[in-house]
Amino acid sequence: MNLTQGDPLQRLSEALDGEQQALVEHDVAALVAATGKKLEALRELERHPPLHEAARLKELADRNHANGVLLSRRRREVNWALRQLGRSEDAPAYDAKGQAQMMHTRRPLAVA
Repeated sequence: MNLTQGDPLQRLSEALDGEQQALVEHDVAALVAATGKKLEALRELERHPPLHEAARLKELADRNHANGVLLSRRRREVNWALRQLGRSEDAPAYDAKGQAQMMHTRRPLAVA
């Protein structure tokens, strides 16, 4: 689809629908695709803000926020599962001096 064609608000709405469905179905590939489409529509809206569409923008912002809440829940589920397996994301942690350091907590998955 040519990005210059179509209503960017409609494209954003469709991307948000796809994003929500991908989150519910745990479909990572669809989530990445929908998020890309959402970002493209948002860039277009930044370049050419719609006039007199405040109510629709509010509705789309609320849906985007709801998707963000669902995404946060999925991330917590994945992090919990990784911790149960003895794995964790490599995320920086700060010590008492405010210095970044990498925390590595590993646990063998099996003992031979």
